[in-house]
Amino acid sequence: MNQDVIVAGVGMVKFAKPGKSETYPEMASQATRLALEDAGVAYADVQQAYVGYVYGDSTCGQRALYEVGMTGIPIFNVNNNCSTGSSALFMARQAIEGGAADCVLALGFEQMQPGAINTHFNDRPSPFGRFDDTAEKLVGHDEIPLAIRYFGGAGKAHMDEFGTSLTTFAKIRAKASRHAAKNPLALFRTVVSDDEVMESPTLWPGVMTKLMACPPTCGAAAAVICTREFAKRHGLDDSVRIRAQAMTTDKDVTFASGDMREVVGYSMAVDGARQVYEAAGIGPEDVDVVELHDCFAQNELLSYETLGLCGRGEAEKFVLDGDNTYGGKVVTNPSGGLLSKGHPLGATGLAQCTELVRQLRGQAEERQVDGARIALQHNLGLGGACVITLYERTG
Repeated sequence: MNQDVIVAGVGMVKFAKPGKSETYPEMASQATRLALEDAGVAYADVQQAYVGYVYGDSTCGQRALYEVGMTGIPIFNVNNNCSTGSSALFMARQAIEGGAADCVLALGFEQMQPGAINTHFNDRPSPFGRFDDTAEKLVGHDEIPLAIRYFGGAGKAHMDEFGTSLTTFAKIRAKASRHAAKNPLALFRTVVSDDEVMESPTLWPGVMTKLMACPPTCGAAAAVICTREFAKRHGLDDSVRIRAQAMTTDKDVTFASGDMREVVGYSMAVDGARQVYEAAGIGPEDVDVVELHDCFAQNELLSYETLGLCGRGEAEKFVLDGDNTYGGKVVTNPSGGLLSKGHPLGATGLAQCTELVRQLRGQAEERQVDGARIALQHNLGLGGACVITLYERTG
């Protein structure tokens, strides 16, 4: 990076179940105002905006931000599946780093519908065509919704190779609930036990139960990022910077490997993490807190390995030793993660950003990770894109 990219302000609304939330313009404008207030800047100071959402018509970004102000700035609408929010952040960071702007807004929101995610354009080729074909060959089970086949199949591949127990995934979900109980912005704050996760309705016998999957969620989150010079000139908090960031997409291995872990982005995450660690000149052992993409408990376990938090095949031991929570090696998803906080697709990446910035500032209250100075974010979207962001407290 050519210059420091500061995260000057963050904000998010409490996530809600579909049908229980405000409309997307209301949620998005509220999150934006919270981020502006946190930063201490006016909307008139923002020179560009990158707005992410998956389910919405074109220019929903303008519709949302016009509630905040109509200043004539460029507004870019971003859609990169579940990594949409962090893709908006990636583009905003590039604008700052490249000198195109001094102060930029990244915003993500989603107003979702109940039930499993469905395709809305059935009169044209699906972007998931090759993914679906590969899942059909590797796992079958046409009766199971595709997202469950993807990530359940990936978890099963880990179980088959390393003998990982289904109860280990239950422990991950139970851990998420304990963390979310301390997060007033999480959707689900009820603590559940390992046994309750195991006894929840079966989605795929021997592979996944209902509580191992994140719920459809509505919400919004935003971040104001700027140059350090802009922050100093306006008297802003410049204690948190983006030290390194990478976005990766699929390679041939996704479909050629015959491994469902690759289908759900294993190598994308490995490549992104490697790029970030190399750019920052540090290793995973230096990371204090992580927000990773636990759309399913299975993907959280895989992500421990892809991010280098443990070695390949060592993720179950990582969980059983308690290295994924307070008192262990690295606190993962102190917010409760997607499993408990919720997963409004376009907002997720910026909600992760919000949590990590607050952790590095020491503002996470009961969830605070003591002495946190290095934070890692992992946001994954099938189709595919993976964004890895490394934050550092400099003040």
